[in-house]
Amino acid sequence: MTTNMDKLYEAVAARGPVCVGLDTDFSYLPEGFAKPELTAGENIVRFNKAIVDATKDVAGCFKVQIAYYESLGLDGIRAYKETLDYVKAAGMPVIADIKRGDIAKTAEMYAKAHFEGDFEADFITLAPYMGLDSIRPYLPYVTGAGKGLFVLVRTSNPGAKDFEYEMLADGRHVYDMVGDKLHELGLECMGEKGYSSLGLVIGGTHIEEAAEIRARYEDSFFLIPGYGAQGGTADDIARYLDKHSNGGVVNSSRAVLLAYKKQPGTAFDQAARNECVKMKEAIAHACNSL
Repeated sequence: MTTNMDKLYEAVAARGPVCVGLDTDFSYLPEGFAKPELTAGENIVRFNKAIVDATKDVAGCFKVQIAYYESLGLDGIRAYKETLDYVKAAGMPVIADIKRGDIAKTAEMYAKAHFEGDFEADFITLAPYMGLDSIRPYLPYVTGAGKGLFVLVRTSNPGAKDFEYEMLADGRHVYDMVGDKLHELGLECMGEKGYSSLGLVIGGTHIEEAAEIRARYEDSFFLIPGYGAQGGTADDIARYLDKHSNGGVVNSSRAVLLAYKKQPGTAFDQAARNECVKMKEAIAHACNSL
């Protein structure tokens, strides 16, 4: 079975590792763009569609952060669904950034909600800190339908140092222990391209352990946040990709969606495309320089 992670690998090989984050706040829309006769959600969908159209040939995938849409109530949830549908209709892999972390029947319902029906996505993000029983309810969709997971391991936020970097008695960090357990679990769902369908979220803002992490989880696909607005550079990110400049996607949200503010006189969608191309080329150059 060809898995969604296999398809993501192929997308990165074809178009590069940029993951455009559609974490769209209404305030991101350019002045004069919103039509007053439309709702906030409807205007956000118009904006998202323009971004997708402008960047789909220079991006490996798109990520949609559900909180931005939930904050608008039912109007936002409709916008979330329409955004997912539009990305899928464009033939692009889509990650639903939902970061669920509950267990048992609740986790089964989350899996059903986001791997079937109105909110179906190719991948979802999960938080594992309640234990592996917060991950296992999703695995039937992984092994049965080829769906993919990206599970938090070592994140890009400053607060990662609060828990994830704590040292264990055996000399590992907490994030090492989490990553090791997830990696072992992921060996049950390997794809044709040599990567597990159980991917890892590895922040790109702390580079000291980059080479070690890439070698330690060589058959795990990474979702790499932290580029751009959070301070991660192309040189940092390159260390988390494999020898083929693959094995991961690099998310950028605000830097793409708000690129027009740094490119005066350029339409917002063209500015977003310019930013994606710049990011893609910078990462490729950094990979070639390693």
